[in-house]
Amino acid sequence: MRIMINVAIVAAVSLASSLNDVNASPVDTYEFKDEVTKIRFQALSKELRCPKCQNQNLADSNSPIAADLRRELYELLQQGKADSEIVDFMVNRYGEFVLYRPKVSELTYVLWFGPAILVLLGLVIVVLIVRRKPAKKEELALTSEQQDKLKQLLKDK
Repeated sequence: MRIMINVAIVAAVSLASSLNDVNASPVDTYEFKDEVTKIRFQALSKELRCPKCQNQNLADSNSPIAADLRRELYELLQQGKADSEIVDFMVNRYGEFVLYRPKVSELTYVLWFGPAILVLLGLVIVVLIVRRKPAKKEELALTSEQQDKLKQLLKDK
């Protein structure tokens, strides 16, 4: 019984510490020359994905690479680079993976249009199944001899 209590306590403590890590957000203290640059920094850091953390943006990631990219983003903004130039720089360096919304190209057609095609295909199949008329059952005509035999069999049971 004591072992089970100890295991439960260890599990609860480790779960609580892992939840704290998930909710922790990185703290970067950058000073911006104006409010517009600060807003651009926040928007770009939420739009760009961390290369290490597969489902977190730069703003939410605690990984060292995300901190480096936030610092790089800050420096590019301080240099007066446009948002498109910054995004192009990140894509050239890390690939299309850093974009949450990759550009429509030959490589991403399946990503952009695949789900819609699958839904349409599913709808077409459902419509075809619903429209298909059930096969008409042909009524069997029994001769009088067969009807008499059937009645006899049913009486025997």
